[in-house]
Amino acid sequence: MGKGLFKKAHFRIAGDCGLLVEYGDAIHPDVNHKVRSMGIILEKEIPKGVVEIIPTYRSILIFYDPFITTPGLLKQILIEQEKRLPEIKIPPPKLVEIPVCYGGAFGPDMDFVASVHGINEADVIRFHSEADYLIYMVGFTPGFPFLGGLPDILHTPRLETPRTMVPAGSVGIANAQTGIYPVSSPGGWRIIGRTPIRLFDPNRKNPILYQAGDIIRFRAITEKEYQQLFTAETG
Repeated sequence: MGKGLFKKAHFRIAGDCGLLVEYGDAIHPDVNHKVRSMGIILEKEIPKGVVEIIPTYRSILIFYDPFITTPGLLKQILIEQEKRLPEIKIPPPKLVEIPVCYGGAFGPDMDFVASVHGINEADVIRFHSEADYLIYMVGFTPGFPFLGGLPDILHTPRLETPRTMVPAGSVGIANAQTGIYPVSSPGGWRIIGRTPIRLFDPNRKNPILYQAGDIIRFRAITEKEYQQLFTAETG
């Protein structure tokens, strides 16, 4: 049994047309693996009356039409579908490299992150860019990847007061997570850098460059390299 993984799924009512199915009580690869496996099963055989399926770190939120099905019936179906988990083969993760210009105007919280941990900026960049990060889920804004695997030494609390606007491409840290803002939006994460890559583009065949289960690796670049890549991205 993996860390934080429940022996049996926990079912909770979520409003008048939602059912929350919890598979664990921790942010852990084993729990997320089960969530993604169940998501594959549900997408292949969507239960009658189900309107939307939303996988998260450790659970799946199911919205349904209450005129067609009920939480009790969905619970029975999900318990039966779970028996098929040994059949599910999750596709191998794709490695996505994200270039990042750290610090300076692109990383307004770099000094805070370094000082609170008693290290320097170079250390922050090294620790952050040496790790590989599992995408647990994509959400909040289009294409925002919630990443697990941040080294312990970089765990940093969120801002006490969120910014009203964080530029697109900003790379941030919030407690034990790191992530990237694909579009400009409000946010309370500690910003340590920015990528010139357009992570979300509705005009592309695949608007988002990655999906849950993929691996992200950051690569440190100079400001000159940032400008060159940004120009290439924006045409």
